[in-house]
Amino acid sequence: MANVSGGPTTPGGAAGTTVLVVEDEPAIAQAIVHRLSAEGWTVESVGDGLSGVSAASRLRPDVVVLDVMLPGIDGLEVCRRIQAERPVPVLMLTARDDETDMLIGLGVGADDYMTKPFSMRELVARTKALLRRTERATRAAEMASAEQPDPPLVLGDVTVDRAQRRVLRGETEVHLTPTEFDLLLALAATPRTVLTRERLLAEVWDWVDASGTRTVDSHIKALRRKLGPDLIRTVHGVGYAFEPNDGTADGGATVPEGA
Repeated sequence: MANVSGGPTTPGGAAGTTVLVVEDEPAIAQAIVHRLSAEGWTVESVGDGLSGVSAASRLRPDVVVLDVMLPGIDGLEVCRRIQAERPVPVLMLTARDDETDMLIGLGVGADDYMTKPFSMRELVARTKALLRRTERATRAAEMASAEQPDPPLVLGDVTVDRAQRRVLRGETEVHLTPTEFDLLLALAATPRTVLTRERLLAEVWDWVDASGTRTVDSHIKALRRKLGPDLIRTVHGVGYAFEPNDGTADGGATVPEGA
């Protein structure tokens, strides 16, 4: 087990930020710990799945960097158990460039993924993006409790409650990860408007490198699996548009009575 306490934070970090790394390859784990601790974060590393679950319960980290292939129980089961106890942003690492694996990872609660080999610069950028999205969600919840919250967006049979970060399709609640919610909100805020992959990367992931556009595609597929295939239209070579399926032909969102 490696435990490194970082020094002063850098932009994009936060005082007291704790990162848990669950990686069984010592050289990779050591490199990740060294690079993330340089950002001013406290970083702890464990090398198997059961230790990862235990460490997450003990540390209550702000973000988890989690390898898929682990001894004991694999990263998918680790992610399930961690999320069942307490929602936390998870960045999954996979050695296989297999979209099926990526979609399964997103389906069990991971917020993002990277395929090995990867650059440490991109790892830091993705981790900072996860932390920023968590901070934004916390601030939004605090503002909602302190003042008049933004009314829900109602588009066809989909309701996006920005204050409570909940999504309904009809009367059924759809459970989304923080990343999936932010992606849906970015699309639903401008219905029937095509948003490029690069714009979605910048707005949702705070990441502007074109190498990340496949991340957008995989999260769109995960959203379709949860919401249904009819709500998000692909514009080949460009991006995606949210398409309400009734009652908003003018492309506008409505607010429910009394909101």
